[in-house]
Amino acid sequence: MSGTPQTPDKAPVRILHLEDSRVDHALVKFALQRSQLASDMVLVDTLEDFRRELETAPFDAVLADYHLPGFTGMDAWDVVCEMGLRLPFIVLSGAIGEAAAVDAMHRGISDYILKDSMHRLSHVIQRAIEVAQTRRAADAAGAELAESRRRLAELAEHLQTSIEQERADIAREIHDDIGGALASVKLDLALVARRADDASMQSHLGSALEMVQHALDASQRIMMNLRPPILDQGLVAAVDWLAAGFERRTGLRVVVRRSAATIDVPREVQLVAYRTAQEALTNINKHAQASAVDIDLSDGEGVLTLEVSDNGKGLDAHALRKAKSFGLLGLRERAAKVGGWLDVSSSPKGTSVILSVPLQLAQNPDNAAKADEESNDQSDFV
Repeated sequence: MSGTPQTPDKAPVRILHLEDSRVDHALVKFALQRSQLASDMVLVDTLEDFRRELETAPFDAVLADYHLPGFTGMDAWDVVCEMGLRLPFIVLSGAIGEAAAVDAMHRGISDYILKDSMHRLSHVIQRAIEVAQTRRAADAAGAELAESRRRLAELAEHLQTSIEQERADIAREIHDDIGGALASVKLDLALVARRADDASMQSHLGSALEMVQHALDASQRIMMNLRPPILDQGLVAAVDWLAAGFERRTGLRVVVRRSAATIDVPREVQLVAYRTAQEALTNINKHAQASAVDIDLSDGEGVLTLEVSDNGKGLDAHALRKAKSFGLLGLRERAAKVGGWLDVSSSPKGTSVILSVPLQLAQNPDNAAKADEESNDQSDFV
C-alpha cells in the first residue's frame, strides 16, 4: 500500500444566508455546488435570527438579499457593524438599483451581485474572503506595531527616569563632595598665600588658586546643567538665564520676547519647555551658523508656546528625517507626554523650533502623562 500521505480536504466555507425565498436559497446552493466551492450554509429570514446566528456560531461570509419583508440587507449590515464583526458581507439581489448599490459599497459592504449572475457567486465569495483575511492580517500587524511602539515608549520613559535620577545623584555628589573639597582647598591655599614670603611660592600659589577656581566654576556649571536651580524661579527666569548664558558663550545676539513677566505653568510643562529651549540653542551653536537668535514665550489662549528661531543656514528635509536625529525625536516625545506637540520649520533663511502645549490638557493627569522630571540630553537635532 502506498505510503504517500493524503492532503486533508479544505474546510467548507461557512455562509450565513439572509433570504426569505427558499427557492433562491436552493439556487445559491446549486450555484456553489456547480462551482465546486465546498460550503456550509445556514438560512435565516429575520433580523432576530440573523443576529442570533452571528452571536452563537462563526461564519466566513454573509450573503444577504437586499429587499426583505420589513427591512433591507443594509439593516443586516448595520447589525454586523454594531457587533464589531469584520465579516465579508455580500448583497445578493434580483433588484437593486445602481444608486442603492453605490450607497451599499460606500457604507462598507464587500461586494454586491445580481441573482441573474449567479455563475460569478463563487468567485465573488472567495475574493471577499481573501480581502477580509488580508485586512485582518493588516489590522493584526498594525495592532502589534502599536503595542511594540507603546512598549518602546515605556522603555524610553523608564530609561529616562533612571538617567535623571542618576544625574540628580551626580549633581548632589558634585555639590557635597567635590564642590566642598575644592572650596576647602581654595581657602587653605589662600591662607598659605597670605603667609608665604617667597615670590616664586606666591606665583605657584596664585596659579593653584586659579586652577581651583576654574574647577569650582566647572563643577558649578555641570551642576546647573544636571539640575538647574534657576527653574525654581519660574519658566521666564529660566529661559532668560539660558539666553544670557548662550549669548555670553557664543557672542550671538539673543532677543527674548515674553507675554508676561511671569508665566505660571505646571512643573512638568516648565521642564519640557526649558529642555526644548536648551536643545534648540545647542543645535544653533553647533550647526546653524547664525548671527542672531529670537526666543518667543507666551501663554495666550490657554496654550504655552515657545519658539526658538535663528537666521542661520537652515536644515534640509533629509537632515530632519535621518535615523540619528535623536535630539528632535526626544523633544517630540517629551512634548507628547504633556499633551503638546513640536513643530520644526526650516529654510535657507533659518530654522524655527516651536513647542505648543495646551495648559488645561497638561494639567489633567488623565489626558497627558507626566513628563520626565529632568533631562540634560545634549544630543543634536541632526
